[in-house]
Amino acid sequence: MTAPAEDDPELLRRAREGDGAALGSLFAQYRDRLRRMVQLRLDSRLQGRLDASDVLQETFLELARSLPDYVPNPGVPFYVWLRFLAGRKLLALHRHHLGTKARDAGREISLHRGALPQASSVMLAAQLLGRFASPSEAAMRVELQLRIQGALNAMEALDREVLALRHFEQLSNSETATVLGISDAAASNRYVRALKRLKGAMADEPGVGAASRQSG
Repeated sequence: MTAPAEDDPELLRRAREGDGAALGSLFAQYRDRLRRMVQLRLDSRLQGRLDASDVLQETFLELARSLPDYVPNPGVPFYVWLRFLAGRKLLALHRHHLGTKARDAGREISLHRGALPQASSVMLAAQLLGRFASPSEAAMRVELQLRIQGALNAMEALDREVLALRHFEQLSNSETATVLGISDAAASNRYVRALKRLKGAMADEPGVGAASRQSG
């Protein structure tokens, strides 16, 4: 798992003061992490109408507007705050394109004092299968995807969200705890429990089970 980048106070200061190059460099440091988050949470009904790049562009514009307010009083690590901006933009785009068909925000996990779209079991399973299953193994892929989705759906919503944050978005345990508003110990315990259940669902597939063990 890639270690999270450290906040750069000098870069933040320059970006806050209107240095466009600094703002671009700052956003570039976190672009790949934000893209992973958006891809996991983008509603499948919007495929072909909206992609991660659209959300990232909106997020960059929001960053330029909001950074002066964040820098003097950073209540959370910079990436956690930036991720919140991206999630808020994603949720707004969901509502714009889907209207009343968008998921009720009140039913979603609360992340950093706001609701973001949850990572679906379909998207999480597809991410795993994209790594381990070849196109020639279509029948096995469908069966395995259903088994993984079943394991994910059987988890508590919070456990599934911890798994998405840690294993797929690659947030640190501390970042995950901050995003979900739980203790570091609780985040760690839930991650271990969720990962164990996921690995159990994948263990019977020779290549996939081995790769899953290595990725944990």
